[in-house]
Amino acid sequence: MAAVQDVEIDPEGTFKYILVRLQRPGGEGQRHIVRGTKAAEFHNHIFEKVNPEMEKLGYECKCLGGGKIDHNSKDKKIRVFGLSTGYGKADHSVTVEILKKVYTDYEITWSDDKK
Repeated sequence: MAAVQDVEIDPEGTFKYILVRLQRPGGEGQRHIVRGTKAAEFHNHIFEKVNPEMEKLGYECKCLGGGKIDHNSKDKKIRVFGLSTGYGKADHSVTVEILKKVYTDYEITWSDDKK
């Protein structure tokens, strides 16, 4: 699982994101990853891209929910908020913990606000 990056998000702006659980078939070992991009009109567009990539690597994927990320690289701030109509709200606290592993010098917050 080390070959898969914990986080792949756009370097700037506000965009949709999903929280995905990866595991090997049979359930041994699992972890969570965060994916987000402005290119996605809907949350399922992100999952439709991630799922085949992870299947090729031998993982089963499950989308645990979504929301939005506001990424301000100039001020080193990330805000996680909102929800996905199709997948429901991701556990933003889990998302923030994953983001903190990658963006160690950022201020990262979350809320249940819709905007």
